[in-house]
Amino acid sequence: MVEARKPTVYIVDDDQSVRSSLEWLLQSVGHATASFASGREFLAEVTEDVPGCLLLDVRMPQLGGFELQSRLREMRFSLPIIFLTGHGDIPMTVRALKNGAFEFVEKPYNDQSLIDKVNEALSVSANEFETRHSRVNADQLLALLSRREREVVDRMVEGKSSKVIARELDISFKTVEVHRANIREKLKIGSVADLVRMVLGS
Repeated sequence: MVEARKPTVYIVDDDQSVRSSLEWLLQSVGHATASFASGREFLAEVTEDVPGCLLLDVRMPQLGGFELQSRLREMRFSLPIIFLTGHGDIPMTVRALKNGAFEFVEKPYNDQSLIDKVNEALSVSANEFETRHSRVNADQLLALLSRREREVVDRMVEGKSSKVIARELDISFKTVEVHRANIREKLKIGSVADLVRMVLGS
C-alpha cells in the first residue's frame, strides 16, 4: 500500500487576484494548494511525486497554458489539468481535451461546480498515483530475484506445476520447491494469484 500523501491543487495563473481567489475557495473546503504566477515557476518547483491536479490559465506571457500542457506531456507528468479561461471557444476547448486535459472551464465559473471538478480530478490522480507506485514497488521486488528464480516465476505465471518446471529446467522437484519458497519470501506474496497480479502489473 502506498503511503498516504496529501493531494495538492496547483494553480498557475498570471493574475494574482485569480490565484488568491482560487486558493481561498479551495482551502475553504480543505484542499492543500500551491500557486504560481507562471508556467516556468511551476516547472521549477513542482515534482510529479504527489497526487494532485493543476488549475491552469490558457493565456499567459512567456509560457501559455497549452505550451505548458505540451511540456508536461513530454515530461510524462500525469497531473490532471483543468483549464480556466475567460476567452474560451469551441476550437480551444477541443484542442485542450484532445491533448489530454481533464476539463475546460470558462470564467466566471460556478464555485461549487469547480470544486466538484477538482474533487473528481484529485480522485483520478490518487488512483493513478497508487497504481504507478505499486508498479514501481513490484519492479523493485522482482529485481531481487536471481536468474533461475525468474525462470521459475515465468513458468509459474504460465500455470505450470513444480514437476513440469523441474523437467523444463532440468532441475529436481525439491530444488523447484526451494526456489518457490525463496520467491514467496522475496516478493512478500502468499499465493500464485498474488504472483500473477504482481508480474502482469509490473
